[in-house]
Amino acid sequence: MHDWSLSTATREHRSRLLQGMAEAVAVKGYGETTIADVVREAGVSRRTFYEHFSGKAECLVALYEAASRNALRVLREAIDPAHGWEEQVERAIGAYLHCMASNPVLMRTLFVEILALGPEGLEARRRVNREIADYMVAVVNAPHVTPQLAMAVVGGIHELVLQAIEDGKVDELPELTATAAALVMAVARR
Repeated sequence: MHDWSLSTATREHRSRLLQGMAEAVAVKGYGETTIADVVREAGVSRRTFYEHFSGKAECLVALYEAASRNALRVLREAIDPAHGWEEQVERAIGAYLHCMASNPVLMRTLFVEILALGPEGLEARRRVNREIADYMVAVVNAPHVTPQLAMAVVGGIHELVLQAIEDGKVDELPELTATAAALVMAVARR
């Protein structure tokens, strides 16, 4: 029992640190955010921070990956074989975009600030995009939908998301559902 409560506390601290990173970066930008800002927002000690992360870059990458896994989980859960594939595509993309729109502060952190890490942030972004592209290839299951083509689709959709973020329209992300779904369907139908 003791080990379980310890792991629960560890998960709670990590979660608070990730939330603290998101809040601090939203206010100050990644470059100006300090570990002191993160631990203050998280309500934990500096020591606790270093028990989980070697530095703020590792914390930001962990935040990016956790939020991205959550969005991908939402995308996967929206697939319902009871509906035709076109409706499934639209539902899944709509759920994905709604998930992103539900946290505008986090979206700016993930789509803009992650790039402040340079190659490390770019690699984290590519890993996530590859995971989504691989999922698309598996779901569409058509020989002409290659990993490269799926990556192009994911990149295109994420550019639309980035544009909405830059325009201050994160709350309007669900309005991109029809456009993003049309892109996926056009590629899948070929």
